[in-house]
Amino acid sequence: MCVSLVCSFILAALTAWAAENIQNRIWWKYTDQDKYFEAQEMEDEGFWVQIPRPDASEMSKQDYNISEACDFLQTYSVLVLSVAGSCVAVFLFYRNKLRTPIRELEEASGRIAENDLDFQLTYENRDEMGQLCREFDRMREQLEENNRKMWRMVEDERELRAAIAHDIRSPLSVLKGYQEMLLTYLPDGTIDTRQATEMLKESMKQISRMDVFIETMRRVNSLEQRALKAEGITAEQLREDIRGELNILAEGKKAVLNVQETKSIFRGDREVILEVAENLFSNAFRYARKQIRVQVSLTASVLKISVSDDGTGFQEDAEKITRAFHQKNVKDSLTHTGMGMYISRLYCEKHGGKLLLENNEAGGASVTAVFGRIK
Repeated sequence: MCVSLVCSFILAALTAWAAENIQNRIWWKYTDQDKYFEAQEMEDEGFWVQIPRPDASEMSKQDYNISEACDFLQTYSVLVLSVAGSCVAVFLFYRNKLRTPIRELEEASGRIAENDLDFQLTYENRDEMGQLCREFDRMREQLEENNRKMWRMVEDERELRAAIAHDIRSPLSVLKGYQEMLLTYLPDGTIDTRQATEMLKESMKQISRMDVFIETMRRVNSLEQRALKAEGITAEQLREDIRGELNILAEGKKAVLNVQETKSIFRGDREVILEVAENLFSNAFRYARKQIRVQVSLTASVLKISVSDDGTGFQEDAEKITRAFHQKNVKDSLTHTGMGMYISRLYCEKHGGKLLLENNEAGGASVTAVFGRIK
């Protein structure tokens, strides 16, 4: 804009100068040249000689029109050319700086409206429109991530409903079978008291299983509503808490604990972290042959708890293992609901982290819970 205005003023000055010269040439044709030169010889510091403007009646129609046009150019050339230069500058700015990013933003908005998030804005200039495109692309990435989470929640909910139907149907089928046997054979004495007692004991196991299942469902339903409570956590405090958990869950197996020494203080929800750690320890002890290893590293922004065992390792992919009600074998369904890894994954994500599963090179499984700092 500054360049266009400067060029406009220079061009306007040249135009006014040219118009004045053309106008003087026209007027010169209608001037008494002898008087003009005579007056010029008498010119001194007190006055100066100019070519007089002839009367309109003296000039031809063409000369009059040209003279009037020169008057217009001398008066309005600055205004007209500056406005024209500004319009040209705005057009060039739009063509070179705005048209491409605006077109990309319009196309991106249309694709987002059609639920198509698999694209990326290519405008990368480091100007205001480039910054706007980068922010828009960041919004698209966040929207894509939110969609992935939403679809994952929908898939988890679908699997959860299927698992609920399965886990409720199994104990109910067992109870129904026992009740039918008792009603059929107990009145005529086909089943004695000992057999009836055994059936009732098995029925109580199924009822206990349903109690555990209902309690687990209650925890899952309240998981999303649970608010995190931030508090300062030190490495020494975490060492004592984890050591207490390991002593309770060990059941004759060995646990090796290594906590990295640091003066850093991590802010997080201590109860959530210990609940995740308890789930990981419990799973590791169940599948370990002799021992598990626990590695803890803590900084001001990240907390990592890694649990390794010397068992057979994971036989399925991490996505399947961390689903709700995942069970390695049928016998687990009697005492194990298959929700530990699922809840641990949700808690880690809720805490700004993630749950990582892998097999060790030397054998056995390794699970790492990563927690992000909360305010």
